[in-house]
Amino acid sequence: MEIYSTEEQQVEAIKRFWKEYGVSIIGGAVLGLGGLFGWNTYQDHLVGKAEQASAAYGRVIEQAGQSQDALDTAVAQFQNEYGESGYGPLSQLLLARAAVEAGDLAKAETLLTEVLPSMDSATAPMVTLRLARVQLAQDKLDAAQATLEKVTSEAFAAQREELKGDVLVKKGEMDAARAAYQSALDAGGAQTSPALQMKLDDLA
Repeated sequence: MEIYSTEEQQVEAIKRFWKEYGVSIIGGAVLGLGGLFGWNTYQDHLVGKAEQASAAYGRVIEQAGQSQDALDTAVAQFQNEYGESGYGPLSQLLLARAAVEAGDLAKAETLLTEVLPSMDSATAPMVTLRLARVQLAQDKLDAAQATLEKVTSEAFAAQREELKGDVLVKKGEMDAARAAYQSALDAGGAQTSPALQMKLDDLA
């Protein structure tokens, strides 16, 4: 399924970033507080908690290639213990991806909708696009179109406009779809989606 075809590398990069540097970032922030206020005990506690969360998230990733039940259990346990950590939303995204791969699009939509408010401005557009793809795959065309309207970052304009074109094609609005595909091309979409030009040509 193509739901994860465009922004997947970006999400994987975020996962790798957190895995490699998450503890250092959190630890550095805590060390700064410790130096300023002398909260040495508090500092040690938070750094230890961050290290535990990192290790636990690594175990969740290991379950991503296993059965859906195994991943569900791993994520539920992780959320219970470390849901407030920076890895919490990432574990939800892993679960949503597994749901898509298992064909459970309704579950994926629910998970993505739930995790979206916890995303920051850098990651929210990627998750929003993913949600729109899941909605499109379920033929929830109006919902997908409304979701895409929330993607306002110009960095994701090409992906947004191409996906908007896909929605409009399914709705039978070919002129509007053609305009959306052209907007995607104008935003540099051909660099990330080789099929974009073909989609536009098919509507000529």
